Formats: sequence, structure tokens, C-alpha cells
Amino acid sequence: MENISVIGIGKLGLCLALVLERAKYNVMGCDVRKDYIELINDKVFKTIEPDVEKYLKESNNFEATIDFKETINFSDIIFITVKTTSLPDGEYDCSQVDKVIDNIISLGVSENTKQIIISCNVNPGYSDEVQEKLKNYNYIVNYNPEWIAQGSIIHDQEYPDLVVIGENDERSGDIIKKIYNNICLNKPIFHRMDRLSAEITKISLNCSLISRISMANMIGEMAIRSGVNPDKILNAIGSDSRIGHKYFKYGFGYGGPCFYRDAKAFNNYSGKLNIKSSMVIAAEEINKNHLKFQINEFLNDNSKEELVVLNSITYKPGVTLIEESQKLLFAVEIAKAGYKVVIKEHIDVIKQVKNIYGDLFKYKISNE
Repeated sequence: MENISVIGIGKLGLCLALVLERAKYNVMGCDVRKDYIELINDKVFKTIEPDVEKYLKESNNFEATIDFKETINFSDIIFITVKTTSLPDGEYDCSQVDKVIDNIISLGVSENTKQIIISCNVNPGYSDEVQEKLKNYNYIVNYNPEWIAQGSIIHDQEYPDLVVIGENDERSGDIIKKIYNNICLNKPIFHRMDRLSAEITKISLNCSLISRISMANMIGEMAIRSGVNPDKILNAIGSDSRIGHKYFKYGFGYGGPCFYRDAKAFNNYSGKLNIKSSMVIAAEEINKNHLKFQINEFLNDNSKEELVVLNSITYKPGVTLIEESQKLLFAVEIAKAGYKVVIKEHIDVIKQVKNIYGDLFKYKISNE
């Protein structure tokens, strides 16, 4: 059995570690949170993310640690999945990745050639910079982005539509492809390319999705104002094989962390190249205006005497994340307009919303 290390075992990294273990690898995961590590090693960590608790309890070859040196020494294949958030200018904050790289350098030159596989969001050109830093330490750097969504992370890792490998060289790419052939339960399409191309692919794919979502909602608004059914129109358009139905339905606008951050990173990088990312900017504007449209339609069609019950206000069902949730923003605006709003949600979601909005809503705990 081969050994693989995963540095940063948060939402993405823990799932990756468990999927790798499920594929018969010996896996060591590293994180800085001692209490969290103990929960994982004791197999009592709790989450609503599907399959995580099950995979953890059934695992036999996965160990978590706070010992960075031990994690590096454990394997010649090292995934980096630490957190990267957006800076004010739209670039990704890669300071946690920088810290990992600095710690690697502090260990000195590796006896064995080790493959670094960066899987978290980074700015185009970043992985090449890391390779330059590590060129004298016997580390090879690759970029391997993942398109996963909270609420289906393990499923998305085991059944990806595509796998993008930003490889340093052919041998490195072969190593990564072999890993995915072992963990994937389907047969994804592999796209092998240089690191920079893979980084651009990551942010560009998500920007393509937000354009689809915004287009669908704009068509939906036209249908509603015309007095016809948006679903019938979008279903017809999506039946064209050149378009398809995925992410092409009428509803709330996009939210959550990934789409917003990738759009910001895309706009920032295109600006550096003196290219105006007009389509992405338009998609973002449409998304904002769509929320206003939905609020106005609701205010026009519903009496304030009616009790409004919302069964989900996270950015998508089945998660506890409220970041950039249009459902939550919708709830806030109609509550401020004088409607009585009941939020029926998971206790973790209710705690977050109460902390921000207090008694603006009535709350009911959902068991789901």
C-alpha cells in the first residue's frame, strides 16, 4: 500500500483523505487544530457532510496529526488542501500555502524526490512560483484543482466529470492520474496540461457556470413578466445538446464561497492582462439584480398577513454555510419589509443567523 500525505484536513482535505484511504492508500492528514485532530483519530467527529462520518468510522489506514515533519516524512506524495480566501483586490490569499512551503523549506533538502500536489484555490502563476522556491529542495510541484460542492464533497471526488492535472512533467502527471484512477468510481475525462493552464481552467470553469445561472434567471424573469412559465422555456432551451440542462434552471441566484471568489480572481487576473472580463462582470450584476427582482415580485404578490416559512436559507440545501446565500438575503429583506418570517433550519445554521440578525426571524429547528 502506498503512502499519501494531506496537509490541511478541513472540509475538502478531510474528505480527500478519507476517499484516498477508501482506495487502499495509507493516509496521514495534518492540521494545526489539536482538538479537531483528536476528534478525528477517535472517530467521533460530527458533520452533516454526507458519508464523512461513515468513511471515518470504517477507515483503517488513516491517521491525523499536528506533526508537520512527520507528515512530510510519511510520504513522497503530498496534497496541499489548506484554506485560501479572497483578498480585497480579488486575488486569493495564499498565505496558508506560503506557510506550508516555508515549513517544507525549513526541513532542508529531501532525500527522496517528493511530489507536491496543490489542490486548493490559487492565483494563476502561483504554482510556478512555488516550484521556483522548492527547486533546490528536491520537491516537484503540480496543480490539481477540484470542482466540489459542500453537501456532496465525497460524491464529487469519487464521481468527477473531469480531472485537471497541471503537471510539472509527464512522470508527475502519470502519478496523479494513477491516484485518480484508483479513487474515482466513474471514468472521468483527464485533461493534462501545465500548471498555469490548470490554474486558469479552475477559475474559468466556475465563471462559465455563473454565466449560465445568470442567463437562465434572466430568461426566467422575462417569462414571469410576460405571464408565462419559465421552467417550460428553460427546459426547451436546455434540450438542445449544445446547451444542456445542468445549472440552467430558474431559481435563486448563485451563492456560497466558490463562485464569488473565483469570479473575483478571474476579474483580477484578466485585469492584469489588460482584458476586461465583461461577461463575468455582467453575470455578477445580473445575479445581484435577480435578487431584487425576486424580492419585488414577492412583495407585489403576497400579503403581510401571511406567515412565510423558509425551510432552507443556506446557499444550497444540505449544507450549513450561509456565505453569500441569496435565500438568506431574500429572507432578510422581506422580514425588514414587515413580513413574519419563520426559518426552519439545522441548529448550526440557526445559531449563525441568530448571531447576525437576532430576533428578526422566528426559528424552528429542523431534524434534517
